[in-house]
Formats: sequence, C-alpha cells, structure tokens
Amino acid sequence: MFDLKTFTLLHVVISLLALVAGLALLFAWRGGKAQPGLATATIVLLLATSITGFMFPFIKFLPSHAFGILSLILLAGTLVARWSKGLAGRWLTVYGATLAIAVYLDAFVALVQALQKIPALNALAPSDKSPGFMIAQGLLLVVFVLLGRSAVRGLRGTA
Repeated sequence: MFDLKTFTLLHVVISLLALVAGLALLFAWRGGKAQPGLATATIVLLLATSITGFMFPFIKFLPSHAFGILSLILLAGTLVARWSKGLAGRWLTVYGATLAIAVYLDAFVALVQALQKIPALNALAPSDKSPGFMIAQGLLLVVFVLLGRSAVRGLRGTA
C-alpha cells in the first residue's frame, strides 16, 4: 500500500541529505579536495531525489517536473564526464559545473518548500510573485554562482 505521507518524508530526507552532501562537496572542492566518495554520494542522492519526485501522483505537468527533468539531464552530463570521459580535459569542468548546478536546483526547491511550509518564512514571502520570494531566490542564485565558480576552480586544481 502506498503511504503518501511516509513517501513524502522519505523524499524530503533524501533531498536534504543531497543538499548537505552537495554543499559539503562544493566547499571541499573550493579547498582543492576532490572528494570522489562524497561526490558519488551526492550524485546518488540527487538522482534519488529526482527519481522519487516523479513517483508522486500527479494530474498535470508542474514546474517540479521541469526541475526534475533538468536535474536528470545535468546529472547525465556529470555521469558521462566522470565515468565515461574520465574527467579528461574540459570534462573536469563539465563534471564540476553540472554537479554544482544540480545541487543549486535542489537548494532552489528546498528554499521554495521552506518559504511555503515554514510560517515565519511564508509571512515574508507568501507567494512566488512576492518581493521576499524574489529576493530570497536571487540571493540563493548569487551565492551559488560564486560558490560554484570557486568550487570548479578548486576542483581544477586537484587534477
């Protein structure tokens, strides 16, 4: 029997673990540490997040489906770069960039959910059209652009 409440909790836990692992990885890369085990864990958790996201019952195509598809495309690039191309040449940059963007997408969705579900945050950003929502997502984007760039640079230093 399908228990939606338990499945939702499982999906959220996987997503949050992916986010924590992904952030730890990006900060490790910034410090010049490749961390292949942590990278593998991040990839697996992000794949699980996207896959379980498609297992929820739905009637119409939603923005969450677009994010899931985009994340899977990015992770496919990550997998090709790491295991098919062996991170040779520009594939190291493809690997770092696609994985960093996939972590950003997970953070984006986590922030959207937090703004919707946590009453104090919802008061600041009651809808996706509100200034609070736009500011929060804009700040998240700036943080990830800066973090992602420095992470990929640090990762290149490990090659």
